[in-house]
Amino acid sequence: MERLFWICLAGAAGTGMRYLVTVWTAQRLGTAFPFGTLVVNLAGCFLIALIMHTAFALSWSPTVRSALTVGFLGGLTTYSSFNYETSSLLQAGAMGPAAWNALATIVGGFLAGWLGLIVSRQIFGH
Repeated sequence: MERLFWICLAGAAGTGMRYLVTVWTAQRLGTAFPFGTLVVNLAGCFLIALIMHTAFALSWSPTVRSALTVGFLGGLTTYSSFNYETSSLLQAGAMGPAAWNALATIVGGFLAGWLGLIVSRQIFGH
């Protein structure tokens, strides 16, 4: 039950962070492209790889690991929003932005995850 509490608390923090990033990017980059969703998804891919490798390297408890990944990153990342926004772009006939969003999210997510793993390995080894 304690683990569930920490997952839920961290999830609330991740959700709040997602909202703030979305507002921040919309104010600076506009709303014609879903930059906020792209940013949180790429950051989430980077962070999950970094956190998981670090957690194993430093023997973090399953509760801490779950709170950060299932909770915080689960609240932060937005695959369902990515799907909806990309579909909406397609329905609106915006093939270019829809393709760019899909490509940037998929390829960028892979690269961000790989970078997170490299950063953690550089810091903690293995």
